[in-house]
Amino acid sequence: MSQADYRSFLALTLAAGAEGRCITDDAHRLDLGILQSRHFLNAPLAIMNRRSALIACEKQLPAVLAAIALDGIARRIVLGLPDIAPAHLPSIATLADVDVVVSDNTSKPVIPGIASVSCHVDPRSAGSDEHIRTHETEWILLTSGTTGEPKLVVHSLASLVGPLDDMLIARDAVWSTFYDVRRYGGLQILFRALVGGGSMVLSSSSESVGDFLERAGRSGITHFSGTPSHWRKALMSGKASSISPRYVRLSGELVDQAILDHLHATYPKAEVAHAFASTEAGVVFDVRDGLAGFPASYFDRPRLNVEMRVVDGSLRVRSSRTAKGYLGATSTVRDKDGFVDTGDLLERAGARYCFVGRREGVINVGGQKVFPEEVEAVINRHPAVQVSRVVGRHSPITGALVTADVVPVQPEPKAEVGLRDSILHHCRKELQPHKVPVSLRFVPELEIAASGKLKRHNA
Repeated sequence: MSQADYRSFLALTLAAGAEGRCITDDAHRLDLGILQSRHFLNAPLAIMNRRSALIACEKQLPAVLAAIALDGIARRIVLGLPDIAPAHLPSIATLADVDVVVSDNTSKPVIPGIASVSCHVDPRSAGSDEHIRTHETEWILLTSGTTGEPKLVVHSLASLVGPLDDMLIARDAVWSTFYDVRRYGGLQILFRALVGGGSMVLSSSSESVGDFLERAGRSGITHFSGTPSHWRKALMSGKASSISPRYVRLSGELVDQAILDHLHATYPKAEVAHAFASTEAGVVFDVRDGLAGFPASYFDRPRLNVEMRVVDGSLRVRSSRTAKGYLGATSTVRDKDGFVDTGDLLERAGARYCFVGRREGVINVGGQKVFPEEVEAVINRHPAVQVSRVVGRHSPITGALVTADVVPVQPEPKAEVGLRDSILHHCRKELQPHKVPVSLRFVPELEIAASGKLKRHNA
């Protein structure tokens, strides 16, 4: 696509055609044709011209409608996350120079002293959309903020739409995702649906996984995305058969062979692919051969204008899809050569590279490194294990010890001793001694963060 084609999210959506296409949540179905002449803000678009807007909606659909309305008009759009601590909002607003907040709940000011505009899904009261979109809007995405105040990552519409040149466009597709579309992973699926000519089914925080799967199935979804943790939870819900996708996508966490095999078995007619992406690096590649890791040949030549290199074991990426930088931060996204350090560490095994873990997640056992994801991949291959989480426990002698929480396929308290011995025997066969967990704890489930990733903590 030429630069002119990136003039607005709305223009790209309508260029794909509106007939028969819609976006839905648990309470609304909105035909995309209405976007040609209406918007859902309770303020004229001319008032929003070149302003910096924080979209702080509780629900996803009003947030999407606000972003569609404001792109090409507002100077900056900040996609607020529903789980961001209210205490962080004033500093985010200051850093992003926010002068208006868009919310679907204006009963009280979101940020005292900053004007609020409401956005509601009500076509009868929607305003007319006659404002000319004249300039490029900055898109600001927030990192998860699990260890403190989130960083503000600066993208353009061009960098966000860039990954759509990977031949995954399907005009008849009905996309859905476990992600919230205000996060990078979910936003990518939203763009694939609306810009690619398909429809979109949004999740709802008020629904259980099973209820969401049933609603997605009734909507006829064809393409479905989520983290490995999302998919494990779906498989454990008892409602995985509610959907019959022809394309299943995983991203956001390291993918092991066990979850790929489980999804292949559950959806034998679907293509199961896993993508590597981050908010800063953008979408780097996807893998569609059914195997964990990725072919070493990906390094031989740039794939879809994405260059990769390995420095000190870490994957680095350079492409037009990467973020411009962090808003107001002294740290940079790119190094002097324009590469983003993803922090994800690789090891080569023959003709394939495998991700072994995150740099900051390593457990130091007596000076020897243990990556939780590597141990989890081994435990998850045990036939009696649904999912596991490996964490480090403080030790005055070795610095840390490896421990694991395990969700069994069939919880049976009387059989736990035998299962524990079986899992540890399995680990000893495949792992070096310092990587074998010193203790296993059986739990009914593992907590997933709002980002869709497994919650981790060290004891």
